[in-house]
Formats: sequence, C-alpha cells, structure tokens
Amino acid sequence: MLRPLIFGLIFFGSIGFFIYSISKYLSYIKMGKPDYRFGDIPKRISNTIKIAFLQTKLLRSKLAGILHLCIYWGFVVLLLVVVESVIEGFFPEFSFSFLGPFYNVITFLQDFFGALVLVTVIFSLIRRYIGTPKRLQVERAAKLDATFILVMIAIVMITMFGMSVERILLGASEGYRPVSAFIAGFFTTGSEPAYEFFFWAHIIVVLGFLNYLPYSKHFHVLSSVPNTFFSNYEIPYQGIVLKPINFEDESIVQYGAKDVEDLTWKNLLDGYTCTECGRCTSVCPANITGKLLDPKLIITKIRKRTSEKGPAVIGKKEEDPALNKNLVHDYISSQELWACTTCMACVQECPVMIDHVTPIVDMRRDLVMMESDFPAEMNTVFRNLENNESPWAFGAEQRNDWIDDLSDELAKEGKENHLKKLSNIGSADELDVVFWSGCAGAFDKRYRNVTKSFAQLLNKAGVKYGVLGSEEKCTGDPARRLGNEFLAQSFIQQNAETLKKFNVKKVVTACPHCMHTLKNEYGQFGVDLEVTHHTEFIDDLVKEKKLIPVKENNETVTYHDSCYLGRYNDIYEQPRESIKSIPGINIVEMARSKDKGFCCGAGGGRMFLEETEGKRVNIERTEEALETGAKTIVSACPFCMTMLTDGVKEKEKSEEVKIKDVAELVLESLE
Repeated sequence: MLRPLIFGLIFFGSIGFFIYSISKYLSYIKMGKPDYRFGDIPKRISNTIKIAFLQTKLLRSKLAGILHLCIYWGFVVLLLVVVESVIEGFFPEFSFSFLGPFYNVITFLQDFFGALVLVTVIFSLIRRYIGTPKRLQVERAAKLDATFILVMIAIVMITMFGMSVERILLGASEGYRPVSAFIAGFFTTGSEPAYEFFFWAHIIVVLGFLNYLPYSKHFHVLSSVPNTFFSNYEIPYQGIVLKPINFEDESIVQYGAKDVEDLTWKNLLDGYTCTECGRCTSVCPANITGKLLDPKLIITKIRKRTSEKGPAVIGKKEEDPALNKNLVHDYISSQELWACTTCMACVQECPVMIDHVTPIVDMRRDLVMMESDFPAEMNTVFRNLENNESPWAFGAEQRNDWIDDLSDELAKEGKENHLKKLSNIGSADELDVVFWSGCAGAFDKRYRNVTKSFAQLLNKAGVKYGVLGSEEKCTGDPARRLGNEFLAQSFIQQNAETLKKFNVKKVVTACPHCMHTLKNEYGQFGVDLEVTHHTEFIDDLVKEKKLIPVKENNETVTYHDSCYLGRYNDIYEQPRESIKSIPGINIVEMARSKDKGFCCGAGGGRMFLEETEGKRVNIERTEEALETGAKTIVSACPFCMTMLTDGVKEKEKSEEVKIKDVAELVLESLE
C-alpha cells in the first residue's frame, strides 16, 4: 500500500504544480485585447490536424522536419506507455494486455517509435553541437535548454526500454516488443528492484519534463496545438489582413501597440508558442541582408515582456519597475520595426502558425499615430498621399494621362478601343470588368507601359472594360503597412463611395498590393468586390483562345514571385502559364522561387524608404535572378519591377538583361 500512496503524492503534487503554472501563463495571455477566434470550427480542426498533427509545415525543411516528425509521433504513440505506467502506479498489476491482439500492435509501435525517437534525439544533439545550421546557432542558455530537453527525452526512452527489458527477463512481459527482446538478449536475469528503479525513474522524469515545459522555450509542446487551432486558417495568406481601428470610438486612447496589453491575446499566445527554431529568421529578407530585424526575436521579446509585466499586472504591484517600461523601445527598437517588408516569409515558414507581421504593423501604428516617430522620408510619402492622393508627387488629374495616350495611339492605328471612363457612362453594369490601374500604373513612367500593354490585351480580347481615371485614389496600402491607419482609412472610405456610386463588382489590377487590399481588406468597410490580378486574367483569356500568342520568343526568362501575389494570395502558376503560352520561350527558376521566393524589398511601404543597413534586399534578389543566366527577368508587380530594374542598373547589366511584365511579353507575342 505504501507504493500507491507515495506515487499518489508525487503524481497529484506534480499535476497540481503543472496546473498552477499553466493558469499563471493563461492569466498573462488574458492581458491581451479580445480577438474572436472561433469561426468555422470544422476548418480550424482540419487545419490543426494538417499542421499540428501531420506536421506539414515542418516538412518544408526536409531533414529537420523528418527529425521532428519522428520525435513528435514517437511521443504521441508513447503516451500510452505513460498512461499505463500512471495507472500501474496506483494499481501495480495493471496493464493494457486485456486489449488482446491490439496490445501486440501497441507494444510493437512503442518499441519501434521508442528506438526511433532515441536515435533521432542523439542525432539532434550532435546537430546542435557539430555542423550546426545558422538558424540553430543560438545563445548559450537557449542551447542548454534544448540540450536539457533532448536529454530528458532520451532518459524517458531509456527508462521505458529498461522497464520492458526487465519484464521480459522476469518472464512477465506481454505483447510484442522486438527491440526490447533484442536488448534483453544481452542479459541473463532480471530483478524486481531494477524494474522498480526504471519505473520510478520513468515516472519522475516524465512528470519533471511536464513541469519544466512551461518554463522552457519548449512550452510549444503544450501550446502549439491550441495556437494552430486559433490561428488564421485562411490559407494561403493565413489571415494577414490588417484589422481596422474604429476611430469613431472615443474610448480608444491608444492607437496601435505600445505594450503587450495593446496586442491581442493570440499575439501573446504566439509568444509562448515560439519554438525558437529560427526558420522565420532564416528566410527573412531584412535579416539575411544584414538588418537589425529578427522575426524570431520579435516574438520572443513579446514573450519576455509578457512574462515580466504579467506578475505586476495580475498581482496589482503598482510599484513594480516592470510597469515603467514598454514593449516598443524598451524591448523592440523602431529600427527593427521599420526594416520589415511584410513579405510574410516568416509566417509562411513558421511550423506553429505564428503571425509575426500583424504585431509589427500594430507597433508601427503606435510609432506613427502616437509618437510621430518614423523615418524622415515617410514625411514625403504621407504629404504626397494627403495632397495628391497617391505616394507619388503627381496631381490626381494626371491619372488620366495614360488613358488619353492609349486612346490617341489606338485612334492613330485605326483600332477599336473598348475602354470606357466610368465618369462618362455612369455605371459599370454593362462592363465585363473595371481596370484598376493603381498609383504606379498611372504615374510611374516605366509601369505606365505595363498599364497600356494590359489595356491593349483587353482590347484585343474584346473585353468591355472601364476605368475610374482621376476618381481612382490610392487603395491605402502604403499608408496602412507603414502604420498610418487613419490616413489609409480615409482613402478606403473615399474609394468605397466611388465603387458603390458606379456599382463596381468586378475589378482587375496589375498591382498585387492593390489587389490584396481591395480583395481581402475592403470587405471590412462594406465593399464586396471580385478582384483578379492581371496575370490571372491573361491566363484565362489565353485558355479561352481570346488571346493567341503566335510569335516565337526563344529567350530564356526567369520569373520573380511578388510576395503579395504569391504568399498572400496563392497566385504562382497563372503568371507562369501565361509566359509558357508564348511559343519558344524557356523559363528557368531562381534558387528561391514560388512559396520559397525571396522578397524584392519593396513591401510594407519600404518602396518609399531608404535602405541604410547592410546589403540592399533588391540587390540580393537581382543577383539571384542574374545567376540563372536569363536575359529577361519577368515580374508581375510595379514595386518588384522598380526594385529589379534598380538592381540590374546597380549590377551594370541594363544592356544585357531586361525587366518586363507578363503583360508586355504576351502582347509582344500576338499578331
């Protein structure tokens, strides 16, 4: 009777302390702002199974993914060993042998996965200290934490095999345990004391492991499943749709996030779910090119601040020094925040569905709207937006220039023009689609050619399309990503009124930033639009035989994936299919392409900011494009085209390598 009593004291004491630890962290997480995360439960469950249990995102990195998958599923299978041992602690004669033949399957899987986990742990330990990948080169404390966890896992496996081997040697083993039987072959006799040693060691290490987790970066073992469940399940862009601020709510005194209470509870849960695996950092264009930004540290600093401030807030310790600090500046510098391109590579790679981008933009909102603390060149951007309704220094009336130029050109050539100004016809009801040119498409000298090329494709295909001309304004994307939510909403509201006035339902645009904002964020303001990117539209026209490329183009080209087109909206193949429709053309992929593509450096409003740290992001991407040997770099975004053009000039390759849009290539191939 003594054994169950001692076991009960240890077990319930451990579980009690574990519950205390979890409840403490839950109280910290509750400091965050409300955020409804219960919509579409079936899809959330499906997403959780796919990402949390099947580990699909981890497998994007093959070796590390396989290693982690072995350990993870090993633990899932071995949970039955733990359950069996716990029940045995109270009832010494208990086992699951009553399950009959199914018990043979269970014990075989336990043996197999136990051995697999042990081998994987040993390999992982070696990898931490020999030939360590850059992303795993962490501070000494973090390395020791990982080592301690791996050693504990190894001990759990060793003690499990110890119990199984002793059962076999004592003639008390049931089930099918081939690995344990093999090990037992090296021994002659077993003993009850040896079995008891392994049993207690196993239980104590398991319970110790459980209680250590909340105080380790490996807390993700517990939090990754709920974090995945509550994540933004809208794949591919994973819900990186910035949430609006209600400026009519006079109770709001803080715009953006200055401290952890200004973030959502999900942002704080993200902090406690971070595995510090470094996958986000390894793909961050800012970090790769020598900027201060490290997406992993953004999340771990949120966790650190939450843990430091939580006790003071929950315990109402008004004199606690932690209350005199803020997340912004004291933990995360403005320099880090302004380096982000919002490319979402970090989110794409995160195996536990952490959203790095949203808190960064929320902290930018604080810097802009509360502190007026932002790079000097942003003054020009905001002034242009306020005065000219675009980030460019051109008046709104000049939005009509490309329309007039195109009309004149078509008239001279005696070709039919299907373009209609909505201000002239009053409604979009009779149109197939409304072409949103965007600020770059209207004002940027180079991209204006792309705008006209796409318009000519629409004419050749017989598409009835309209344009807003001078009534079109910036979608608000640059201001929103740069943290000026108030200015962004002023444009959104004006555009919303215009779109409703002309009853616009279908929009096509050559700018992925315009597309994402119109398609995924205007709905927040009551605008329901069907929005298509021009590469999608071209692909459809080609497949419908409304456009038939016939002229051969025997060049080798490489295509650059826009982050806002690819990661945010899952448009990878349509641009490539449009290019492939051109006879003779040869597409070669860059080393980093499609959902592993590398940012051009212009997103998140950085198109209009200077790069003063490290290597320029666009140079990194241009070098990668040039390495393919392609004579034409193809893009599908005005920002990308600008950055790649500048990169080619910087590398003194302008005479050899051209930058073209998909629309220009397809137009050149038509009769």
